[in-house]
Amino acid sequence: MLVLVLEVLGALVMGVFLLARGWERAVAGDGPIGTVVEAPPMDWTPTVWCAGFTLAVLIVAVGFLRSGHPYAGGVQLCVAAFALLVTLGIWNDAYDRAHPAPLPPCPTRAGVVCEPRLTENTGDPGRSGHQCRSGGDSQECADSGG
Repeated sequence: MLVLVLEVLGALVMGVFLLARGWERAVAGDGPIGTVVEAPPMDWTPTVWCAGFTLAVLIVAVGFLRSGHPYAGGVQLCVAAFALLVTLGIWNDAYDRAHPAPLPPCPTRAGVVCEPRLTENTGDPGRSGHQCRSGGDSQECADSGG
């Protein structure tokens, strides 16, 4: 039971340090307004720390199992499995942040704001799939090519 309490305290301390590290980066900002900000590089620090914690819990579990304490070893294996899931979640979050999805293409003409295409019949008299500004003919429809 003591080992489990120490692991929980260790996980809390590690979580506080990693959250403080992430908060410091968030407060720093992205740069001057109007500049294009590239995706940040992959941040491996939280993933490595959590993987190390998971490995330590797994080593303790194996130690308990080899010393003839199957219940304590089983509990440690459950904690290691949960820690592994958390580690994979942290890695996935860091990967998604470093590799954002590309912006969808938006075909626009000079001075015309990109408008979503309508899938219904409303506001599209020619059923061309384009949204008309006033419900008029193709001369008034955005992105109609006319």
